[in-house]
Amino acid sequence: MEMEVSDLIETITRRGENTPIISLLEDIQSRYRYLPREALILVSEWLDVPLSQLYSVATFYHAFSLLPRGKYTIQVCTGTACHVRGAIQILERLEALLEIQPGETTKDRLFTLETVNCLGTCALGPVLMAGEEYAGQVTPAKVDRILKSLKRTIVQP
Repeated sequence: MEMEVSDLIETITRRGENTPIISLLEDIQSRYRYLPREALILVSEWLDVPLSQLYSVATFYHAFSLLPRGKYTIQVCTGTACHVRGAIQILERLEALLEIQPGETTKDRLFTLETVNCLGTCALGPVLMAGEEYAGQVTPAKVDRILKSLKRTIVQP
């Protein structure tokens, strides 16, 4: 996804110069699914804020990413309850199918894979979250179906 400078300038001007930095970064992250360096430079110049301050905010909050992220983030719970019920096999299946490791994004930028310590649904373990959807009692075969369903959603408008 190419960063359109005109889109970015529109985002900044729409928000105004007195907009909190976090709100502006959230807008940019929402648009591009990460914070492109070019965007941070432009925001720094526009708001007359040191670039180092923007990087400080962007790296402090987990919600921000300096690397391109996928359309869908798949989070695999590796907490104790999920771990003992097979979370590692689920993670290994996703790594094999997506050809990425946790913390990475597929080349087509459709999927970002992450591990988390808890998704708050321990009784349903192993659990993963794909986009905004939870999936419980996940098996390697269910991983295949989840990815197939997500890919169908991407193809269809």
